[in-house]
Amino acid sequence: MKLTKKKILVTGADGFIGSHLVESLVRMGADVRALNCYNSFNSWGWLETVKCLDQIEVVSGDIRDPHYCKEITNEIDVIFHLAALIAIPYSYSAPDSYIDTNVKGTLNICQAALENKCARVVHTSTSEVYGTAQYVPIDEKHPLQPQSPYSASKIGADAIAMSFNNSFDLPVTIVRPFNTYGPRQSARAVIPTIITQIASGMKEIKLGDVSPTRDFNYVNDTCRGFIGLAECEQAIGETVNIGSNYEISVGDTLELIKELMNSEVHFITDDSRLRAEKSEVFRLWCDNSLIRKLTGFEPEYDIRRGLQKTIDWFTQPENLARYKTGIYNV
Repeated sequence: MKLTKKKILVTGADGFIGSHLVESLVRMGADVRALNCYNSFNSWGWLETVKCLDQIEVVSGDIRDPHYCKEITNEIDVIFHLAALIAIPYSYSAPDSYIDTNVKGTLNICQAALENKCARVVHTSTSEVYGTAQYVPIDEKHPLQPQSPYSASKIGADAIAMSFNNSFDLPVTIVRPFNTYGPRQSARAVIPTIITQIASGMKEIKLGDVSPTRDFNYVNDTCRGFIGLAECEQAIGETVNIGSNYEISVGDTLELIKELMNSEVHFITDDSRLRAEKSEVFRLWCDNSLIRKLTGFEPEYDIRRGLQKTIDWFTQPENLARYKTGIYNV
């Protein structure tokens, strides 16, 4: 099913990946309804910066409300469900909120999609559900390990989504992105943390543990993966990784960013950024064989090219000004 001219709902559209996905969908001619998390400031998050704002329908609400979910999924063909609480450190403080939003919110979206007979539901998972790799690269059969309340909530959300496929034939695909980065990402993530601290003139970069490895993916590639899987009938009922099949440590990522930004900053450990030992995910490396088989997906951005584009965006004064670089953002 091609998405051109289809009526599409993107939940979490006001966020980092969601706003980029909205732009990608508009470019391909989709009719997009973008869900923004309700707030009294009437802020639309990153949607306020997209060039296609006049081409989308922005609605504000909360996926924790089942009645609202039924309302916004009416006459929708395809749902991209990205709305979630995602900050791992905050999940230590507010695990109940993560269950309400991530598990119950997913239940509400799936129930609404079923009642409104939506043609496809693309549910967003995370590589964090795998925990520290038991083998590499990590394929979709890797055991799930709830090493944080966040990852536990996403494991639960994934199970709810797939249960609707198994029980009611809801056409669900679970997409499991590895570590996405790029313009607009929250400074709670390691790459924006490094870039914004260097760009703001700091001489010492505060980070947690720099030994863990990640499979970083530029946001445009992640969005291409979402769209490719949504258009693939064979992906219905499947859980599919989106990643680059490339592993790099946080420490080596720091060194590469320093090189690209011509910086001589020094790294210091900030204890407040360290996870508990059993909660830290030490190794993530994606096996992307399945998405390649299903859609022909190949990343277009290697780590150097993607980091340069990310640096170029964050170092624009109007963008850097949006970030509180001196405050650790959980």
